[in-house]
Amino acid sequence: MAEQTEIPFAVIDGQAMMQIPIDLYIPPDALEVFLDAFEGPLDLLLYLIRKQNLDILNVNVFEITSQYMEYIDLMHGMHLELAAEYLVMAAMLAEIKSRMLLPRSKEEELDDEGDPRAELIRRLQEYEQFKGAAENIAALPRVGRDVFLSDEMRPDYERPKLHPEVDLREILLAFKDVMSRAEMFGEHEVQRETLSTRQRMADILSTLQGKAFVPFITLFNAQEGRLGVIVTFLAIMELAKESLIDLVQSELFAPIHVKAKGE
Repeated sequence: MAEQTEIPFAVIDGQAMMQIPIDLYIPPDALEVFLDAFEGPLDLLLYLIRKQNLDILNVNVFEITSQYMEYIDLMHGMHLELAAEYLVMAAMLAEIKSRMLLPRSKEEELDDEGDPRAELIRRLQEYEQFKGAAENIAALPRVGRDVFLSDEMRPDYERPKLHPEVDLREILLAFKDVMSRAEMFGEHEVQRETLSTRQRMADILSTLQGKAFVPFITLFNAQEGRLGVIVTFLAIMELAKESLIDLVQSELFAPIHVKAKGE
């Protein structure tokens, strides 16, 4: 059986460490963890006030200033660069604290505008209002974070278009229109006309050859008069009866078209 190799505890600079060094030293500062990140000095002050469940209108400047300075000292101890606004707020708190220590007359104590904390309280109230509004907006459902839009592609589908069956009544109506136009070319000269239904059937098939659809009315020659129109109509009916041609419409009540079988 193959011997089980010992896995090194760590690899430092390419050298495998098989056991923990006896003289290993971990500085205490390495275990410090910051759970809160502040967006500015007002955010830090508001955090300290909420932490102690204090009223913004009755802020204990002495206690808040002490905790604020402890945070500043902690940041210095961690060798972190502080923004200038944190130092400005520290100077402002020191000024308010020093002004609160000065004796005040009874008129100044009754006058709210003379309170050194007034400007700080106003700024804290505004910041708390806007921060609350921002938190409410952030809690709303957000596209890409809480709500994800679905995108579904519609499959390509083309519905086949079915041609309706041609009703005999519509054929008769179309024939009536042709007859009405044929009467306009009527002649009074009486002569013998030799028209063959079989010959007209052959003529119609020749006309339809190589064409997809031919309008029904174009197969009639109104100049031939009533007899020529009737012969053409009978030829068309005979071809349809023998299944040599199809009569189609693109939709209901649309013009009738004729096509040869197999075209």
